[in-house]
Amino acid sequence: MARTPRPLTPDRSARHLFGAEVRRHRELAAMSLERLAEVVKYSKSHLARIESAECMVPPDLPGSLDAAFGTDGSFGRLYGLARREIHPDQFRRRMEIEAQARLIQEYSGQIVPGLVQTEEYARALFRTHNPKAPAGEMEELVTARMSRQALLRADPPPDHSMILDEAVLRRSFGGPAVMREQLARLADLTLTPTSVVQVLPFEHGGHALMGGSMALLTMADGTQVAWEEGISTGTLLEDPGDVTARQRAYDLLRACALSPKNSAAFIRSVMEALPR
Repeated sequence: MARTPRPLTPDRSARHLFGAEVRRHRELAAMSLERLAEVVKYSKSHLARIESAECMVPPDLPGSLDAAFGTDGSFGRLYGLARREIHPDQFRRRMEIEAQARLIQEYSGQIVPGLVQTEEYARALFRTHNPKAPAGEMEELVTARMSRQALLRADPPPDHSMILDEAVLRRSFGGPAVMREQLARLADLTLTPTSVVQVLPFEHGGHALMGGSMALLTMADGTQVAWEEGISTGTLLEDPGDVTARQRAYDLLRACALSPKNSAAFIRSVMEALPR
């Protein structure tokens, strides 16, 4: 049975309008996704995701679409709007992409990334962020955080790489017992078949990713996005140039960080220094 096309919502954003216009012109031309894929040299699955606004439009595609449909630059002009648009559902999109990613690369400068937080660390973190939150609301947040980690237990799981600033290890949440459990988890993840943890010591000094946290999410087809997060806001970056710049900064930082073996030793030394 043929898959039912996803309903389009062109009024939501320029990206949604771009996808709707691709489908409209394709159907007017009586062209299947398979045929359009042959013409513009993109996969059928990639084009389907563009039509439903599930991924950012590649910069070379608008010109190919204008040539295929004879639209005299319409897709190029629409792309100029779509590429600069802040996605209206950024965090939801980030979670959807994360759940499908085959490679997750994270840098964190202050706190342990959510995907590897222990339950007690997450609870202490949420309590610190909003001490007036009702207990029930707090537990809902913790439950949601723990359920998000299920993607690391998928079959097969994504590869997960983390670079952690030394501050992540030394900044305590919940007290020594909570931190000891959290650091033990990180030490266990330093080098496994699907995870790598590297520590960036204070002695390295400044670098391009200071000031927040970042995740690079790579899909099975090679599509990549970046997520930058501050105190209370996050930004999803899908423009290829922006993502490439973040990947380069991450690669440079990884080259300067401790090896996984030395990172494990460093993490355990911080554990041993915690008061009993």
